[in-house]
Amino acid sequence: MPHEKEHQREHLRRESRVRGMMLGLALGDTLGGARGRLPAGGPLRAGVSTQLACFTAEGIIRAQVRGNHKGICYAPGVVLHGYCRWAFLQGIEVEQMRRRWASSGDAVWPDGWLAGVPALAERRGSAPATVTALARIGEGQERMATTSRGCHALTRTLPVAVTGIGGIAQAGELAALTHGDTAAQAATVHAAVLAHHCLTHSAAERGPSPHSGGSALEALHAGITALPSVGQRITDDEHSRLVAAFRQAVDEPADAGRLARLAPDATAPSALLGGLYAAASFPDRAGFRAALEFAAGAPDGESVACVAGALLGAVHGVETLPVDLVNRHELAWVLDTLARDLLMELEDSPSGSEYVQGWDPHWWNRYPGW
Repeated sequence: MPHEKEHQREHLRRESRVRGMMLGLALGDTLGGARGRLPAGGPLRAGVSTQLACFTAEGIIRAQVRGNHKGICYAPGVVLHGYCRWAFLQGIEVEQMRRRWASSGDAVWPDGWLAGVPALAERRGSAPATVTALARIGEGQERMATTSRGCHALTRTLPVAVTGIGGIAQAGELAALTHGDTAAQAATVHAAVLAHHCLTHSAAERGPSPHSGGSALEALHAGITALPSVGQRITDDEHSRLVAAFRQAVDEPADAGRLARLAPDATAPSALLGGLYAAASFPDRAGFRAALEFAAGAPDGESVACVAGALLGAVHGVETLPVDLVNRHELAWVLDTLARDLLMELEDSPSGSEYVQGWDPHWWNRYPGW
């Protein structure tokens, strides 16, 4: 019984962090889009990074379901199908998407519960490289990507951090679906590794550290330190920039001029460096809102605050997020449900497998494995 209770507690701790990452990502995206100045009342609108991140999380679940039932799965292709459902809901290349994905007969497409969320069908900003690539899907997955270095390659892919180091290897492939620039792909992988360390770093794992500021600094430092040795592609120059951004946050935190120099534009490398600097500048649990407000002042506040919110939400858990902001966010329930379901699928496979009966008869309809 004590062992069972500890297992339950560990699941709740993991769940809190995954929920914190997903909701922190969304709050950062929203606060950054508002340049840190939210309306006094009413719903908080989701940004386009949040919309796409929802379909990334859903796509990961559906890929896992397919792998369990079919024995083989190319996960990036399943996630690409998710982005196509987003495009269809947005009114982008509707007929092309319908021809490519709609099954014959009476099957409904787009399928899965996420396609029924009204806020995901509303335009909430521009994702030009993603839209351009999806419009070229008829040319084949190998040729559809643009040459963009844009931030959405990274921000939409953050949920892959939940899958662990093995799954994170696919973060670059998810970015490469639409963004052909190698720097964007590398930054996406590096951000996923940092987020993974924020999700998994615990007091039991902490060793002697020269850094003050609690678990956020320790988790980020551990992630940066691990990057060259975990099989991820990182150049000496890329690693040096991450190390420098972290040290600057510890020694000279919350300097707006330094943030602007680290994150001068709306690219994936800027989102990574700026988000890291903002998160490490406000590492304490009480500093979450201040971190996002600071990050929102970057030249592209949406992407920087999105990354900062995901990192801090992942390390501190959902309980640290401002209740008033979470309560007002239009996709709070959607994000929370996706976070719980993503962890549930990775840990327990509710729909079962090719050889094992599942315990949830509705799971396949919620997350069809294709």
